[in-house]
Amino acid sequence: MKKYTYSAKDSDNQGKWRLVDAEGKVLGRLASSVASVIRGKNNPLFTPHADVGDCVVVINADKVVLTGNKLEQKKYYRHSGYTGGLTTTTAGDLMKKKPEDVIRFAVKGMLPKNRLGKRLIQKLKVYAGTEHPHAAQNPEALDI
Repeated sequence: MKKYTYSAKDSDNQGKWRLVDAEGKVLGRLASSVASVIRGKNNPLFTPHADVGDCVVVINADKVVLTGNKLEQKKYYRHSGYTGGLTTTTAGDLMKKKPEDVIRFAVKGMLPKNRLGKRLIQKLKVYAGTEHPHAAQNPEALDI
């Protein structure tokens, strides 16, 4: 009898919701763990081309820790598309204005750079405080 390797489909996804508290966590370590859960690498049905991961809600994004001198030295770049339209922002300024974006950019950089990655980043919900509107999904606490 032949044995076949099972290849998961998008319809096989159970779609659990996970809650992560970012208070006191180091940004890179938090982002790699969250990206792994969103991608579904902790799932036994993991298939590289399918979306089998869970949705993740990150709270307390304003209390995440950046090690070393990253608050002053790490830069985020945007370009408007026009000549001379490059805008740079330091991590410290971004933490003051939009702390959610710091985590979102870190996780997005760890996901695939294709159509699947664009679908996966939509499964990440980041909030600066402890309040979030996803209580109805009954997210399980994920210890990272």
